[in-house]
Amino acid sequence: MALLELDGIVAGYVAEIDILNGLRLTVAPGSITGIIGPNGAGKSTLLKTIFGFLHPRSGRVAFDGQAIEALAPHAVKRLGIGYVPQGTNIFPQLTVHENLQLGGWVFRRDAPRIRQMLERAYAAFPRLAEKRSRRATSLSGGEAKMLSIAKEMVTDPRLLLVDEPSAGLSPKIAEQVYAQLLAARTGGVTILLVDQNIAKAVEISDYLYMLEMGQVRREGPRRAFADQLRELIRDALLGV
Repeated sequence: MALLELDGIVAGYVAEIDILNGLRLTVAPGSITGIIGPNGAGKSTLLKTIFGFLHPRSGRVAFDGQAIEALAPHAVKRLGIGYVPQGTNIFPQLTVHENLQLGGWVFRRDAPRIRQMLERAYAAFPRLAEKRSRRATSLSGGEAKMLSIAKEMVTDPRLLLVDEPSAGLSPKIAEQVYAQLLAARTGGVTILLVDQNIAKAVEISDYLYMLEMGQVRREGPRRAFADQLRELIRDALLGV
């Protein structure tokens, strides 16, 4: 059974202008599922729709068999879905530790659970543990991205939505971020990854979807995409 299933999703930001046009996809538990495609294909809109920032005009979003398309983001998060948006999603004037505490705010009344979550986050991100008392403004771009991911991981999500994890990062730092995503998958977290880095998305994903004009143009396991990587990059960049 799929952990996440979207069926016939139609959604957009302005009335009568749809970004997603009858989109259908599934995400298997324990997998990394990659979403690629040209700019404007609806990739980020897809993640916002799943997380409840945008409610579809029609269609169904099911998480572990439960319909969630009408839920608010905080309710979606409580079910076990985390969302790492493009860029960084942190509070710059707060310390690393305070940012992580805010990441687990939905469980703020359960102090033992929060402590356990924070210990696990520091174990997964040792660099953040070293800087737990520093303000987030002091972090490098890569560290800030790691904090964004760790802030979502403290709630021990079953599904993590990740939008453009390497955007604006050097190749070396981007590799560290991807390594953390792979480690999360090894730890049992299912990941839905939107990425403009086509080669890397194909490398780490178990299954991929290529979107175009809000619809699935192509889908298949990694090997089906790896054999035609050059053509994929051309199509994703040019939308042809």
